[in-house]
Amino acid sequence: MARPPVCKIMDYGKFKYEAKKKTSEAKKKQVVVQLKEVKLRPKTDDHDYNFKVKNVRRFLEEGNKARVTIMFRGREITHKEIGQKLLQEVAEDVKEVGIIEQAPRQEGRQMFMILAPNPKYLAQLREQTRAAGDKAEKAEKAERAEKAEKAERPTPPAEAPEAAPQPEGTVQAKEA
Repeated sequence: MARPPVCKIMDYGKFKYEAKKKTSEAKKKQVVVQLKEVKLRPKTDDHDYNFKVKNVRRFLEEGNKARVTIMFRGREITHKEIGQKLLQEVAEDVKEVGIIEQAPRQEGRQMFMILAPNPKYLAQLREQTRAAGDKAEKAEKAERAEKAEKAERPTPPAEAPEAAPQPEGTVQAKEA
């Protein structure tokens, strides 16, 4: 403790306002990860499968988690190995973008696994976008400098066009 005790007289309303601003600024910088879901069936065909995998890849690239669910209907439930094989194929197809956060497990007539974005891939993606942004910013700066340089250069006065010759016998109007 300080000797003598020191106190600071302050505006409490201003203090509360600044504290609120700090918390809102912290919230802006915060990234909220969502859990997106893609549903498949054991009999899902190639084109539909590829479309769903493309969506899972997009979700992971955006930084969200993805739940891949296999829905069994009727007697399909007796062949759980088909569902597990399908989930492993999805994990294999998106392995460079995502990692398995929760291994395939079954609840009732559904089998699901959760994929999370690969932190190394996300960092690489951010670095690429940052580099592209810097490149675009430099190009924009150069373009602005070029425009400013053009504006500063004196432009030569345009020569007045000569009057077109008039056929004889016509009267030319005088300019006031």
